[in-house]
Parts: sequence; C-alpha cells; structure tokens
Amino acid sequence: MRRIKITAGSVEIKAKLLDTPTADAVYDSLPIQSQASIWGEEVYFSTPVSVVREADARDVVKAGEIAFWVEGDSIAIGFGRTPISRGDEIRLAAPTNIWANAIDDVRRLKAVKAGDRVTVEAID
Repeated sequence: MRRIKITAGSVEIKAKLLDTPTADAVYDSLPIQSQASIWGEEVYFSTPVSVVREADARDVVKAGEIAFWVEGDSIAIGFGRTPISRGDEIRLAAPTNIWANAIDDVRRLKAVKAGDRVTVEAID
C-alpha cells in the first residue's frame, strides 16, 4: 500500500493512495513543493502533475477524500463548505479525480493559511 504525507504549514495529513492513474502520476512526481491556496474550507495547491479527468470524477466529495483538480493541475482537499456548497456538502470548483483517502482528520487543515508552504512526500 502506497502512502504519502502532506504537510501544509504546521499540519500533517497522511493518506493512502488508491489504484488510479492520477494516484500513479502524483506518486511518480514526488516530492512536491508548493504553496497553499484557500477556498472556503478547502486547501488546494499546484503540482507539476498534469492528468486527464477520469470517468468517475466528481465535484461533491467527502471529508477525507484527496482530490485532483484537472484544470488547475492541483491537489484539492475539501474539509467543509466551499463558496458553492449547497447545505453541508463539500462541493469543489469542478469535477475532480479522487486519488487518495486521508488517514488523519482533514478538518485540521482549517489552521492552514494562504501562502503556507506545502510538501507532499512518500512515506512507504
């Protein structure tokens, strides 16, 4: 099982990768260094990865699902409402590829600020 650690500011989140083309592409590009952007209760950050939208891509995600925003070449982690959420759903800006599941509580990402340093690394 492939695992990663995402460090955003002072917050660390570990995640298990799924068996998807996006997970393969992200894993093959590690380590990744970036800067956090914030959109409502979502942290996202650019990557050097470029993939196509997978058939099961979706814009409404569950807390703990790690997504890849294809149009922005970015990893997106929703942990609550965004500006386009309806009710209590976590709605991202566009359909995204789900490529990993967090082991840790993603709600801790609330402490991350725009511009915080982000690193993604393998922990296998």
